[in-house]
Amino acid sequence: MALGTLDTLTHRATRVGVFRPIARSTAERDYVLELLIAHEGVVPIDYDEAIGVAYEEVHVDPDAALATIVRRFKAIEGRCDVVVIIGSDYTDVGSPTELAYNARIAANLGAPVLLVLGGRVGEGQGRGRSEHLGDTEARTADELAQLTELAVEELEREHASLLGIVVNRADPERLPEIVGAVRHASRSGHGRPVAATSGEASAAVWAIPEDQFLVAPSMRSIMHAVDGELYAGDADLLDREALGVVIAAMSMENVLSHLIEGSVVIVPGDRSEVLLGVLTAHASATFPSISGIVLNGGFPLSPHIERLVEGLKAGLPIIRTELTSYETALAITHTRGRLAAESQRKRDTALSLFEQHVDGQALLDRLEIARPEVVTPLMFEYGLLERARRERKHIVLPEGYDDRILRAAATLLARDVADLTILGEEIEVRSRAIGLGLDISRAMVLSNHDFVYVTRFAEEYQKRRAHKGVTLEQARERVQDVSYFGTMMVELGMADGMVSGAAHTTAHTIRPSFEIIKTRPGVEVVSSVFLMALADRVLVYGDCAIVPDPTAEQLADIAISSAQTAAQFGIEPRIAMLSYSTGESGSGADVDKVRSATELVRERAPQLAVEGPIQYDAAADAAVARTKLPDSDVAGRATVFVFPDLNTGNNTYKAVQRSAGAVAIGPVLQGMRKPVNDLSRGALVQDIVNTVAITAIQAADAS
Repeated sequence: MALGTLDTLTHRATRVGVFRPIARSTAERDYVLELLIAHEGVVPIDYDEAIGVAYEEVHVDPDAALATIVRRFKAIEGRCDVVVIIGSDYTDVGSPTELAYNARIAANLGAPVLLVLGGRVGEGQGRGRSEHLGDTEARTADELAQLTELAVEELEREHASLLGIVVNRADPERLPEIVGAVRHASRSGHGRPVAATSGEASAAVWAIPEDQFLVAPSMRSIMHAVDGELYAGDADLLDREALGVVIAAMSMENVLSHLIEGSVVIVPGDRSEVLLGVLTAHASATFPSISGIVLNGGFPLSPHIERLVEGLKAGLPIIRTELTSYETALAITHTRGRLAAESQRKRDTALSLFEQHVDGQALLDRLEIARPEVVTPLMFEYGLLERARRERKHIVLPEGYDDRILRAAATLLARDVADLTILGEEIEVRSRAIGLGLDISRAMVLSNHDFVYVTRFAEEYQKRRAHKGVTLEQARERVQDVSYFGTMMVELGMADGMVSGAAHTTAHTIRPSFEIIKTRPGVEVVSSVFLMALADRVLVYGDCAIVPDPTAEQLADIAISSAQTAAQFGIEPRIAMLSYSTGESGSGADVDKVRSATELVRERAPQLAVEGPIQYDAAADAAVARTKLPDSDVAGRATVFVFPDLNTGNNTYKAVQRSAGAVAIGPVLQGMRKPVNDLSRGALVQDIVNTVAITAIQAADAS
């Protein structure tokens, strides 16, 4: 809830802060607070600055502690437009003393309360089993209604304003019933409606269903819980979650019948035959994929067994602990899942659940957060994802063996940004994703050597390239290349667009597009732009990746295409045709080329605002523009910057990216009939996510 609320606020506010009035612990850092501080939309805040007081200070002198909380909060508030305040942790909302103190804090900080009720029966509640690997009983609608009445009375008593109520981890089968019961209970306190912000008659009520994966512990958490060490396997796979526990203290054939998908298997250290059997089963396509193995008892493996395990190269994490089987099982089953900053899948799952079940727009409206005039990089990226989500296009990702592609695919699918096809051998791609703890189950995984598709694509490609002397056998070999295979999928309507280049050169990615998809009518050259997200606005830079030394005609083409791309993404196009000279002040072949290109743009697209030749400072800075081109409608206000050659463009975008801290999104290819976009080989996961969203938007506009 805290992550979802914070993420929602960053879509509207430019400076979002985080504050924890009461620290969870003085012995270890608060992982919830660290998760929120790590969010890219949060203003720079040190961990210690974001904490009010420790629990001990509250217990010694609650009034003095409250005064300190207010003082430390004001220091954060002064630097932010809005602050997310995370209340202290309590076992149950039915703990009146602690809830009342949180209400006092809210009232004194002038912050409305978003009340979160736990939809599960907690540890030691006395009704049924306690929590084991996230498996616990759901509260009924009546029980949640009673908790609501109790909590609302406490908030009213302390004069706290109630913004809304969310039931978290609610029974998925009874969401409407739960919402109805809680809403009724929230209105019935003392016979009058609960006070809410923005003049609402009552607080909003939402319910988020339980998700087993979200509360499951990672293998890393389990390793810490059993005080163990990684004995063998890939350390990156420790972030995979364990969804169950299997104690393998039985014969091998019985162990095999008890294996569970995503489980952690406890194997006594002196049962090497069981260890080898579990590793073999994990590698087999006919048995469940497990999350890891815990070897207990501290028994050393023989050198021969160690050598055999090493030779299997399973990658599966094997943890060794000194604990007994009973102690190991007890420690694991009581390990709580944590929504930690390093767990991409949990973060994606949490945000997806929040977006699906909480009305973010209603939340922002109730908080009365006005729309800002500036557009931050995070706001722009969010806009891309929202628009792509509405369009729901199908994108092919040819590089299925790159972990970054798999991680980006998991995020895109979890956030419902696009439908995906990933190229690669299905068992290999899906096994790697499972090993990384990623869910790509909704993606299609397709082999680029599939006989049926290769035959179809080869015949089609040979027809199109027969004039170049391409034979059917040559075509068959060529279309098995992932870039050609993916491009053929786009051309034949099996996908709406393609994103590649994380592991291939630009030429390898886009050459098939030149041969197969070709340019749009009226466009002579394929070019590119970078969407440069600065601190307060987004600019378009073109061409910084494709055409080395464009002619005047090509430069005009690039300018018009760049203006169209700008308009696609909500940027009003005002084109600056860049040169080392402004207006009529200079001469020479390079300046004359830009001058000619500017005139061609005016002839071909008279509706566009364009100025050139113009220097960058005159195009971007209003004060300089008043001196150099006082009568220009573009000077000082340009949004589309067209560079005279690739050398200038490529170096400028990188200089701005590094020096000004701009987020460079791209290159975005333009001018083709159907969208194919190239990635930098150093692309981060978020870069891939953004490029897929852009490609989906381009595909929607092209259809």
